[in-house]
Amino acid sequence: MNTTTGSPRAPVRTRIGLLLLLVPALLVSMDLSVLFVAAPAIARDLEPTASQWLWMMDVYGFVLAGLLVTMGALGDRIGRRRLLLTGALLFGLASALLAFAPSSGLFIVGRALLGLAGATLAPSTLSLIRVMFTDARQRAAAVGAWTVAFTGGAVAGPIIGGALLEFLPWGSVFLINLPCMALLLLAGPFLVPESRDPAGARFDLPGALLSLMAILGLVHAAKRLVEYGVDPWAIGALALGLLLLALFVRRQRRVEHPLIDLSLFARPAFGAAVTGNAVVSFAAAGMGLLTFTFLQSVHGLGPLHAALWALPTLLGTVLGATVSGTLSSRVRPAPIMAVGLALGAGGFAVIALVRPDTALPIFVGGYTLITLGVGMVGALANTLVLATAPPERSGAAAGISETGTELGAALGVAALGTISLTAYRNGMAGVDGPAGETVTEAVDTAPGLPTAEAERLLEGAFAAFTHGVNTAALACVALLGALSLVVLVALRRLPAGTEAPERIDA
Repeated sequence: MNTTTGSPRAPVRTRIGLLLLLVPALLVSMDLSVLFVAAPAIARDLEPTASQWLWMMDVYGFVLAGLLVTMGALGDRIGRRRLLLTGALLFGLASALLAFAPSSGLFIVGRALLGLAGATLAPSTLSLIRVMFTDARQRAAAVGAWTVAFTGGAVAGPIIGGALLEFLPWGSVFLINLPCMALLLLAGPFLVPESRDPAGARFDLPGALLSLMAILGLVHAAKRLVEYGVDPWAIGALALGLLLLALFVRRQRRVEHPLIDLSLFARPAFGAAVTGNAVVSFAAAGMGLLTFTFLQSVHGLGPLHAALWALPTLLGTVLGATVSGTLSSRVRPAPIMAVGLALGAGGFAVIALVRPDTALPIFVGGYTLITLGVGMVGALANTLVLATAPPERSGAAAGISETGTELGAALGVAALGTISLTAYRNGMAGVDGPAGETVTEAVDTAPGLPTAEAERLLEGAFAAFTHGVNTAALACVALLGALSLVVLVALRRLPAGTEAPERIDA
């Protein structure tokens, strides 16, 4: 069956509009990870307390994850382009505040505003793609490009940030957002069409508040577990998050105009797509943080050199999305997604075998294999999300998918960070002080010690940290390998060409 029959191909103007939409998708994701390399310089200038530092690092992801579903649904009601342009203005203002923040308190405010703005941009861009591209193959290619921008942004953040920090102050990593947002505000009204839910359904404000508080509670619980282990605050936040999530689900089943059509989760295509996105984000984000620590601490690379070594990982994401988009019209979704997950698991298997003295091309090769799999899974998953959801609810559906992605990333950093940190502390059990807590503290401590003692400390620290990376990678091998088998079963009835909504019947 020709899935493109009766669907006109998008004109040149629409394709230029797509390029414009890729910019905010890239920046929203990039600003999640840019602090991986900018954090030391920011900490030296602003001198935050321990509590302030946690908020500086976490509040962007907290607010972004908490508002994605709400903003996606709001865009369906008031107009996706209108929400996109409003978010672009706020994103630019928040970026300027961050670049020139004179204190930790204002930096935290700026990161919170940036998260709010980012939550308006990401679901708007993806849902507008569905409206702009009615031809199934063009839509699949457009979603693949969006996936490269959104997923690749998390990889590109440390790369671009590292390059900028080699020559410019840390504020430059935020100032690059300003010309991009100005371009979106000027060209958006001419290149991007307006779209909204024609029914004009009421916005479920109580449901939006419940979803925000539930997600914030769950993310805070994950972050708390990383920093302090299992304590009453972490358990309380987890319990509150789950309770509010249950109340949100209950409300969505009863309210006349829900934020989320929960019946979508009964369809294998939608459930598998959201789960696949969340899991690969979990694995890739968690390993991304460990990767840059490994490159800069164990191998002693500066920000720019670490960024250059990481470039192939960005190309892996591009290649994965391209392969997935090319195959989707001829090959069933189940094997494409399963192969992508298997490739990611293979990359993690390589990382699980590295040692402190392993050649960097081997390590980077394994990580590139991970991003290749992530690109394949992400492109197909986002296509299935848009194809499954009714057109008038595409913003909310995009918000669900991206919420899964951001929650997966937050939990990935939390879980893999905990696994790695536990392994490091066990390996350094005989070392007192900060050097026994993290490898970066060990690197900072070594120059003040006698030569022989410093060498022993670094040798032990590098071995312990690498073992932690190995252990985290093994956990991802098991997770992605298991999910590859699950999607083979869950998507087994879907035919090739499921990027066209009319083909999804399961």
